[in-house]
Amino acid sequence: MKLHPLRLGYVPLTDAAPLIVAQELGFAAEEGLDLDLVRLGSWAQSRDYLTAGAVDAAHMLLPMPIAQRLGLGPAMPDLDLVMILSQGGQAIAVSVALADAMRAAGHGFDFSDARAAGASLRMAARRLRVGVPFAFSTHAELVWHWLLASGFAADEVEVRTVPPPRMAEALAAGEVDAACVGEPWASVAVETGAGVLLLPGRAIWASAPEKGLVLRHNFAETQAEVTGRLMRAVWRAGRWLDEPGNRGTAAELLARPACLDLTSELTERGLSGRFVISPAGELREAPGFIRFHAGAATFPWRSIAALFAGRMARRFGLDLDSAMRRATACFRTDLYRLHLRAAGADLPGASAKIEGAMQHAHAVASESGRMILHPDAFFDGHIFDPASLPR
Repeated sequence: MKLHPLRLGYVPLTDAAPLIVAQELGFAAEEGLDLDLVRLGSWAQSRDYLTAGAVDAAHMLLPMPIAQRLGLGPAMPDLDLVMILSQGGQAIAVSVALADAMRAAGHGFDFSDARAAGASLRMAARRLRVGVPFAFSTHAELVWHWLLASGFAADEVEVRTVPPPRMAEALAAGEVDAACVGEPWASVAVETGAGVLLLPGRAIWASAPEKGLVLRHNFAETQAEVTGRLMRAVWRAGRWLDEPGNRGTAAELLARPACLDLTSELTERGLSGRFVISPAGELREAPGFIRFHAGAATFPWRSIAALFAGRMARRFGLDLDSAMRRATACFRTDLYRLHLRAAGADLPGASAKIEGAMQHAHAVASESGRMILHPDAFFDGHIFDPASLPR
């Protein structure tokens, strides 16, 4: 059978694994696809390649298509997020100097308590420069949510954009005091002696959605069959990745020169949730650090789009209802249901939920009866109610 070629852009991160696994383990070929994976250097390049048609689909930060729909950034064709690729997978690192100051004040770096870490950071630093991979990113939202809730004023925090592979270098050079970045680049900061890991992102928001599979709107509409085949291949790759026994193999795939070009020991840390958090070799575990499938992790909840859009609208002075309406339109729950039902995906009964309300795993209605969602609580008890969604 002749395979249909597709070009997919990705930034070298652990959470690009579903695309890499889909191609390398044959899930794409089973759907009649041959994926040409194009390694990109930054998130702006990912956006630009996709909107220009240089790639057909892209691994992309979840808030990016929302920002594009809200007119934040250059004018470009509309983008659709057809499925989420991962939850979690990011960590916060601080410079060695800042870590030393926090330790001197008694912080134990347990790698789990966002409230204690925030309080210690507030005592150690009156002003903070934080690196994130892009202005419109889950990383930036986590940083702002956590620091403002920890007592920092907005004018005491400067958020700077640093491409993920450069984050360790930025910490070492003193360009930033802290960084929120996806694995393996937080661990690279530890390995190079540039930083100490303070928190996993999930300590701030237990099921923070991180990356999405994003296509141009007209591609998703006019090439529905190919879109469906791609979604099914990536969905099956995510299901394979969430089998614990497969994470070691995934680490070896990611480590190859054509992908992340790092040691498999380093790429496995984020996949296993077992971390070296400091140059001194301290070990910590973060169970469930990254998810690719379980608990409807790939479903593009409209309530998540509305949550991010609401925050952007307030930050940039946009009309709130209009922003949420435009954002929810680009999270394609309709295509997810259409294309993944046939693959055996258990589909939630609703397309929106209360975000942040689940302290524990919770059963909800699904098309097959009931499905279990993972905890999604914010560390400070914040809740976003989808009743505020535009009707």
